[in-house]
Amino acid sequence: MIHAGLEGIIAADSNISLVDGENGLLVYRGHWAKEIAKEKSFEEAAYFLWNGSFPTEKQLTTFTSALGEARHLSPNQKEIINRLPENMEMMSVIRTVLSSMGDHSYQFPATQEQGIHLLSIVPTIIAYRYRTQNGLSQIEPDVTLSHVGNYLYMLTGERPQVNHIKALTAYFILTMEHGLNASTFTARVISSTESDIASAITGAIGAMKGPLHGGAPTGVIDLLEEIKRDGDAEKVLRRKLENREKLMGFGHRVYKTRDPRAAALSEITSDFYDDAEFKLAHEVEETAVRLLQEFKPDRKLYANVEYYAAAILRAIELPTELFTPTFTAARTAGWIAHVYEQNDNNRIIRPSSVYSGEMPE
Repeated sequence: MIHAGLEGIIAADSNISLVDGENGLLVYRGHWAKEIAKEKSFEEAAYFLWNGSFPTEKQLTTFTSALGEARHLSPNQKEIINRLPENMEMMSVIRTVLSSMGDHSYQFPATQEQGIHLLSIVPTIIAYRYRTQNGLSQIEPDVTLSHVGNYLYMLTGERPQVNHIKALTAYFILTMEHGLNASTFTARVISSTESDIASAITGAIGAMKGPLHGGAPTGVIDLLEEIKRDGDAEKVLRRKLENREKLMGFGHRVYKTRDPRAAALSEITSDFYDDAEFKLAHEVEETAVRLLQEFKPDRKLYANVEYYAAAILRAIELPTELFTPTFTAARTAGWIAHVYEQNDNNRIIRPSSVYSGEMPE
């Protein structure tokens, strides 16, 4: 029996996360992901994902300091970015720079130092390229800021608002890991050959670049803007459904109930969202779910993480073309955790295929 796309095939025994689509559950190493997003910093969550326990105060200080020191681009890395074609998209830029890091010092198995360097430098690559492309002066990393706070600072050149850091940190934590998805599987396959971690993360970025995996929520933002202009969410949504249009931000291949990441982001940002924007997001979600049940009663369609990601992007005014790169900056932490786990109990991943071609006479 062929399982197209390996759907339903169990290819790894992992204790990093549980993704339960039927019941809408997301667990990181025995803890609810939503609770980690509410209570912990990105640094604490990444350390926990990699090591299986939350850091002590001393461990957190050491880990945070190492992340901060590893943010700086080398002159060679800046030169690589500067020489890349102007029309090269951001995901390809990230992939190229990380690929250049895989020198002789990167050997199997991966080290924590290598993971820290890869995780730290992705936001810097994005910010450096973005400001270069937009004719803006470069902003050097600030080691006094958190991982997420520094990312916003390097993009804008301004000290980010506390609420913006909180919202984006919650997003980073809730999207840093999500089971054996396409990009994570790619990282594990590469790592299973005893290749280095830079190669594994480069491959994962190549998978994330595809629109079926890391696509930006531009459609969600367009939907919210259209409803805001019209002023009547039900009228706009009903018209789209009558025209058999897809409601962007609703439905998920895995989750058959409300995406727990969307639910957590809704709750976490409720205290400091701009009231008008937050009310709009909630109104649209509530109305859309009700109309989807009316038009498609046989399907379970709810808001997904892209819906609230788009709402957060609107609040912090992050350019929409930076969504997939930002998603990548968050997911890198999860990829690295899976590389470590693959390294610890390695067996090469090599599925079989069924030959469907002709036989010679």
